[in-house]
Amino acid sequence: MCTRHRQSGISLIELIMFIVIVGAALAGILLVMNVTTSGSSNPVIHKQALAIAESLIEEVELMPFTICDPNDTNAATANTSADCTGGTNGPNDESKLPLGPEAGESRGSLTQPYDNVSDYNGFSMAGAAITDIAGNPIGLVGNYSASVVVGTAGCAGIAFPNALAITVTVTGPDNQPVVLDGCRTRYAPRAVP
Repeated sequence: MCTRHRQSGISLIELIMFIVIVGAALAGILLVMNVTTSGSSNPVIHKQALAIAESLIEEVELMPFTICDPNDTNAATANTSADCTGGTNGPNDESKLPLGPEAGESRGSLTQPYDNVSDYNGFSMAGAAITDIAGNPIGLVGNYSASVVVGTAGCAGIAFPNALAITVTVTGPDNQPVVLDGCRTRYAPRAVP
């Protein structure tokens, strides 16, 4: 007696159906990955923006926070802003509003550099002008901008004029801002450089 064995396998129609289903699923996955990748921030741009923000906030926080401008002859002995040359709200009072640099001071200047935390209020730089404190350009890929706001809101439960809130905002070519906040207290009001 002769029995025939039926051969098993897949037909051409089944193979074509498998290819169509797997192809559609793969196209859907690739579409989702493409949308996710194009919507996410470039990690290199974000890291560069974060590095700029960290270095700038550290620079500001390390500046003296004296009662009088460090160039004032009374800066090392003043107990209140009234002791500064010119008195309260005078040209050397570092608590005088609006906060900002004294006339002629600029970041990176060899003759009249920023010498106090409050001098950085309103400071900004962009593009090729992004430099370190010595004025050396920082090699970056893309166009970045940075700005500093030194505010009188105080922080850590300490009110102005004995504490200043510092906000550094850096925006990279992807227009995604990196914002760092810090606090500077007046723990050594007569320490001049």
